[in-house]
Amino acid sequence: QVQLVESGGGLVQAGDSLRLSCAVSGGTFSAYALSWFRQAPGKEREFVAAISRSGSRTVYDDSVKGRFTIFRENAKNTVYLQMNSLKPEDTAVYYCAARSTGYTWSVYSSAREYNYWGQGTQVTVSS
Repeated sequence: QVQLVESGGGLVQAGDSLRLSCAVSGGTFSAYALSWFRQAPGKEREFVAAISRSGSRTVYDDSVKGRFTIFRENAKNTVYLQMNSLKPEDTAVYYCAARSTGYTWSVYSSAREYNYWGQGTQVTVSS
């Protein structure tokens, strides 16, 4: 059984940084493409960032490009989201997601493409 556990959320001020972590257990971590999504109150879940199996390819939503970085450490079975220059509009519950894939370079930005999800971690950015 694949389990994803996020951590690292919290309450910060605008302009601060946070690093989210997502530990993945079960299955073969190196076979997973991974991503981060977020959901603000009253809004639909939205894509934030994704990374390929190899870690060599990443993609970001325009709203976070240049501020957020997704990376993975296969030795630790963990994917991270480094968030810099946080804004109040970044306030949301952040979820990591995983899917197995046979393609080393593929990235996936649709929630429908993922079959494993974490429970979420709250990020609140005050102005």
